[in-house]
Amino acid sequence: MASALSDRLSRIVKEMRGQARITETNVSDMLREVRMALLEADVALPVVRDFIARVKEKALGQDVVGSLTPGQALVGIVNRELAATMGEGVADINLAAQPPAVILMAGLQGAGKTTTTAKLARHLIERRKKKVLTVSGDVYRPAAIEQLKTVTAQAGAEWFPSTPDQKPADIARAALDHARRHHFDVLLVDTAGRLAIDEALMREIQDLHNVLKPVETLFVVDAMQGQDAVNTAKAFKDALPLTGIVLTKLDGDARGGAALSVRSVTGVPIKFAGVSEKIDGLEVFDADRHAQRVLGMGDIVALVEQVTAGVDMAAAQKLAAKVKSGEGFDLEDFLQQLQQMKQMGGLSNLLDKLPAQLAAKAGDADLSRAEKDIKRKEGIICSMTPTERRKPDIIKATRKRRIAQGAGVHVQEVNRLLKEFEQMRDMMKKMKGGGLMKMMKRMGGMKGMPKLPGMG
Repeated sequence: MASALSDRLSRIVKEMRGQARITETNVSDMLREVRMALLEADVALPVVRDFIARVKEKALGQDVVGSLTPGQALVGIVNRELAATMGEGVADINLAAQPPAVILMAGLQGAGKTTTTAKLARHLIERRKKKVLTVSGDVYRPAAIEQLKTVTAQAGAEWFPSTPDQKPADIARAALDHARRHHFDVLLVDTAGRLAIDEALMREIQDLHNVLKPVETLFVVDAMQGQDAVNTAKAFKDALPLTGIVLTKLDGDARGGAALSVRSVTGVPIKFAGVSEKIDGLEVFDADRHAQRVLGMGDIVALVEQVTAGVDMAAAQKLAAKVKSGEGFDLEDFLQQLQQMKQMGGLSNLLDKLPAQLAAKAGDADLSRAEKDIKRKEGIICSMTPTERRKPDIIKATRKRRIAQGAGVHVQEVNRLLKEFEQMRDMMKKMKGGGLMKMMKRMGGMKGMPKLPGMG
């Protein structure tokens, strides 16, 4: 959906470049493109109709302000209405209850409930500093109980044991009692899913709701489902007093389709979005930021958050002090830079949050090849001795052969890495004591720019 809607809007903005104002004709042209993009993304037809009607009403008669073109003004309206359709801003999770605050996870089998339960546990531990207990009420799939045990351990939460011969309501009572006695802040209850909606599933989850009286009942839905998500959402909304939605697999190709449909059908906010398979791949859903990503504007805030979370600030400050003092930049520092890049989620993950035009330019490069290159460089440096990393100048032919053999690469690869390292080391030396400005002048970076005070 993201690329389709972004491409269509970009095209219409270019076509409307010479027009002075918004008219019924150019609004109709643009909305035809928007309608097609939404339908292709499998957004429910009633939701599409309502969305188009709202945009048309807001657009007609709209004044074009300042330097905006009619096309840009219309994209702004579409952006605001997308955000409004998905809930406007952030809807935080409610933990205002006598501990333990119970959160009931509902949804069909395959939507990602179990993994999402663990991801939410991780989020509550990391972001809200809560003591979290998880329990599985899925007695129909013994593997589901074991899966929750495994992913709960990865999340750093505690797991309450249950067995397939128990009744879900009995499991819930025992887990709630354990959570109270051991002073847990939050109890996350994973429920059984089915391949389709049936009466037995709904009765069972209603019984669990009555026993637990959860402060949050979250409906977990696969963002790739599109139209099917609407029918599932309706059934769960009729059976349970839902308080929020968690969209899983939002990193897939159908970004936005289910987000628009499910929010409109249930009337409850989207609270979280699964953005990767990793245990920390759960984001608080921000409708404004997601609307921008759908329109190809990127999500710079999420990019900054991801980079900040992945960067070891102490190591970065240590390197900055090293460069400033003029101490040698060595291969240990080079290795740290490569590892920081991996911790930030890799190049493709960062690229996904860039605006569409920048992402397209960056995407021309072979990202998988670039990421393999980073791993190869890491392997070469790890094949060196600590002395070689600290004193790269001692690495001659014999050492190069040994390092190449240890890393499983050709000697040419070792030579290439050492050359890149030397170039970076030279740059670091020039950055010391105002040399950066001289270097930029030599490279032509300051050409045509006005001189600033102190730049000489």
